[in-house]
Amino acid sequence: MILDFFKRATRKITSATKNIFGFAGSIFRGNSHDLESIEAALYRADFGREITQCILDAVRKSCKSDRNLRGQEVGEIAKHVLRAGLQGAEGKFATTGYPLVICLIGVNGVGKTTTAAKLAHAFKKNGDDVLLGACDTFRAAANEQINVWAQRMAIDIVGSQHGADTAAVAYDALTAAISRRKKILILDTAGRMHTKSQLLEELSKFRRTILKKIPESQLYAWLVVDANNGSNSIAQAKIFNEVFKLNGIVITKLDGTSRGGALVGIYQELKLPIFYVGVGEQLDDLVPFSITSYIDALFSDE
Repeated sequence: MILDFFKRATRKITSATKNIFGFAGSIFRGNSHDLESIEAALYRADFGREITQCILDAVRKSCKSDRNLRGQEVGEIAKHVLRAGLQGAEGKFATTGYPLVICLIGVNGVGKTTTAAKLAHAFKKNGDDVLLGACDTFRAAANEQINVWAQRMAIDIVGSQHGADTAAVAYDALTAAISRRKKILILDTAGRMHTKSQLLEELSKFRRTILKKIPESQLYAWLVVDANNGSNSIAQAKIFNEVFKLNGIVITKLDGTSRGGALVGIYQELKLPIFYVGVGEQLDDLVPFSITSYIDALFSDE
């Protein structure tokens, strides 16, 4: 049922992301442009140096000229380069056993708690039995926030008091998920700076605790990144990956950014699949990542 939901929901992203990338789409329409203006548009999109140069090199090779380039022609070349660069980027579930445990990891302010609620809503809507684990015991409002979401959605939740050991809360939540035969356990973790070694060690302990009760094949460790942070997210991803062995990414706040190209750079750097993207504030505004829908939105004429 999880895989069926994943396939159905990909159809939502194109309409949900209209005009997110209007600044980039405008450069790839029917007007003529030079390479400098194209390069500037790609950097504004935060594609980064490597992918920008790949696109420009392909344009030069195809057009045989640096001037009077037709935007539509260049756009088709750029689409081809991006599609090739994103091969394998769509996150897929491999249901080897239950419960599947989804850990949401990242710095403060990227939207982990809201993402946990949106994921729980999506899985419940699909008919999957979900449990939430409120493992952010550092932020005073986190417990209250996720409990409000759980109550609103009528979803079970396991938590503890402010300041409790996060690994212990995760262990209790996983124990409950197993005993209640839950299909999905979503763990909201505390936000932590990727530069703080003590906090990263706590995250490592968190992972070891989970793997005492389930095989690694059932653990989905997703880095949640704010699209507005652009290429700065790559530095976060590298360090969190070393500590927690990430196997996926969720990009949030894609509806309010002109820097959506950063997700290409993140994927190119780490080859971590992108499972979901956030395209709004409503519960239904978290949708599975689709390469085709992303590229269509990026070069939308509307």
